[in-house]
Amino acid sequence: MKENDFVIRSETTDDYRETETLVRAAFWNVYRPGCSEHYVLHVLRDDPAFVKELDFVMEQDGRLIGQNLFMRTVIEADDGRTVDVLTMGPICITPELKRKGYGKKLLDYSLERATALGYGAVLFEGNIGFYGHSGFAYARTFGIRYHDLPEGADDSFFLCKELRPGYLDGVTGVYQTPRGYYVDDADVEAFDRAFAPKQKRKLPGQLF
Repeated sequence: MKENDFVIRSETTDDYRETETLVRAAFWNVYRPGCSEHYVLHVLRDDPAFVKELDFVMEQDGRLIGQNLFMRTVIEADDGRTVDVLTMGPICITPELKRKGYGKKLLDYSLERATALGYGAVLFEGNIGFYGHSGFAYARTFGIRYHDLPEGADDSFFLCKELRPGYLDGVTGVYQTPRGYYVDDADVEAFDRAFAPKQKRKLPGQLF
């Protein structure tokens, strides 16, 4: 995809370190002091569930300003079926270009490509205030529950979008996060030492 001031294209191996640096900058001190998302991205590329055809970067004037990727996962349905779905992310835009519309363009393009490849639905953790504009709804409205979440706990972070209308009709069950997203803090720290030093800060609104 090419528009007047940016291109969305597949990530290449030559992009890897620049993409990881971008992700690190975008998530640093957002959800916790420092971040782990750049290491998660590094790990996911070698995961069997990684969808190489849905690994995108957004480029502007020769530099990367955004990225998104998808992973295959499943819903363990209450009737015993295993339903194939996608999950997504990390997805980000470089901090100085946030809230300028680039994120939605990257998201919508990514979802269009996933639909074209025949995938049925995407479930992931995100803010309905942003992702709702691209057709996401609370996963609970589809009868899908987040794994390990106690009954009655806040599940407003857990979102779903059908890529093929009706794909989740008659499906209730538990979504499973791919294991590649779970990384060890010590491994994150070791990986992060290869990047330029940044100050970790405890800020209001962080989750961890």
